[in-house]
Amino acid sequence: MDRAKILSVVETGAILGESPVWSPDEQVLYWLDIKAPALHRYDPATDRDRAWPLPQETGSIALRQGGGLVAAARDGFALVDMDSGRLEWIANPEPDLPENRLNDGRTDRQGRFWAGSMHDPEGPPQTYFEREPVGAFYRLDLDRSVHRMIGGVLVSNGLCWSPDGTTMYAADSPTRTIRAWDYDTATGDIANERVFATLPDDPGRGTPDGAIVDAEGGLWTAEFRGGRVTRFTPDGEEDRSVMLPVSRPTCPMFGGPDLKTLYVTSAKIMLTPEELATEPLAGALFALDVGAAGLPEAAFPG
Repeated sequence: MDRAKILSVVETGAILGESPVWSPDEQVLYWLDIKAPALHRYDPATDRDRAWPLPQETGSIALRQGGGLVAAARDGFALVDMDSGRLEWIANPEPDLPENRLNDGRTDRQGRFWAGSMHDPEGPPQTYFEREPVGAFYRLDLDRSVHRMIGGVLVSNGLCWSPDGTTMYAADSPTRTIRAWDYDTATGDIANERVFATLPDDPGRGTPDGAIVDAEGGLWTAEFRGGRVTRFTPDGEEDRSVMLPVSRPTCPMFGGPDLKTLYVTSAKIMLTPEELATEPLAGALFALDVGAAGLPEAAFPG
């Protein structure tokens, strides 16, 4: 266990910060507060964070070729108008499940946008185990067609790919397990599902939330309720745990000019007033030096 150097802290107080995405062209970080709901843009050159309201809860975003973003929102996949925050709808993969929303998402190395869904009825937040396993993982192809790929999911999280794109990772958070699949880079099909790593069910450890792969193939996962970001080697062995001053980190992303800054979003959702008093940085955006470099994210061309 170690404490990486904290380069900066943006005290935004996000309810549910998520889905940080580094834009190499703009040298800024886009990220979400799912429950506000709002889109954020953080510029490390000025240390300024700007936010736009979104019309509905949006679980994840990815860069789009030519500018703008593609998003996984409560009601489906959409393109985001960067000036107004307006959503231009592509498709709703679950019109028969109105209490579901899309959650964690990321592009594969070819630019296809994957996102998972979860049961999350509007109203007071529920614990993981009060939800129904009616979520799924979907693939949005370059022609904007949507394909249901994995079903029976409680809380979809942790989508990321190996450096060569031939292994896909994803987690169903309450199971504490990160799974891996062989990934066909030509078609986006998956095969050979297996357990990659399992977080211990110990006091002080969390459940796997968002994840990212570094240039050496190590997988970094945010441990929600665990107050840390943990790295696994490509063989699935726990390698490092970087402690944070918040209990609910949500998603890591490498950014900066050399992709050597690890940005981590966090949340204050489901913290009591007493717990919030002991976590004044809950919901902040952190920038860390963890001694590793990331890889550029592919942009969605559709």
